[in-house]
Amino acid sequence: MDSGLAELDARISGCRACPRLVAWREEVARTKRAAFAEWTYWGRPVPGFGPADASLLIVGLAPAAHGANRTGRMFTGDRSGDVLYAALHDVGLASRGTAVSADDGLELYGVRITSPVHCAPPANRPTPGERDACRPWLVSELELLRPTLRAVVVLGAFGWQAVLPALTGAGWDVPRPRPAFAHGARITLDGRPRPLDLLGCFHVSQRNTFTGRLTPAMLRDVLRTAAEAAGLPTTPYER
Repeated sequence: MDSGLAELDARISGCRACPRLVAWREEVARTKRAAFAEWTYWGRPVPGFGPADASLLIVGLAPAAHGANRTGRMFTGDRSGDVLYAALHDVGLASRGTAVSADDGLELYGVRITSPVHCAPPANRPTPGERDACRPWLVSELELLRPTLRAVVVLGAFGWQAVLPALTGAGWDVPRPRPAFAHGARITLDGRPRPLDLLGCFHVSQRNTFTGRLTPAMLRDVLRTAAEAAGLPTTPYER
């Protein structure tokens, strides 16, 4: 990994800026869930995952208490991650369609995954203040990815609201009034060294996937469109 991103990830993992989030993530790591009683939980902020020269960035919301907060890797070890990585694998952007632990051998191809809040929040709901406190990490990550980044997929309205000011902070031109979130939304932002395509997608939460608000086909369509915008090869979906 590029030394700049490696250093950023290490700094993120040691952050203790938000007392409520620190207390919650550490309490969850101590008490655990019965199904994971044998696990040693990560219990810290979860850094981004993927190559330092990614041309596509996927932005979620925050780590799940018994998912990434347990495994230490974005979207790993929970049902939301099962849906996301299956779709990434289907379109040729991941080496496998499952993510169970940080050492399971999963690789992403040209894609990095991050979130605007790096600690697991109670009830999966960070506060606006916690989102804003975490923003400098996202700005720094965007700045480090700038040489290769060509497209960003944002999962959900919370992430969309967090990403827009971060993109401004990292040097892209976000229009005013700020564009509203919608599934399938796509806008192009001016910036250097190249414009950036920003795409919206419903979050891969169980509430959305269990109710059919977001189907695997819908997710694959967004990812394939984003991959094309990012100049990444995709594979036809067959099952």
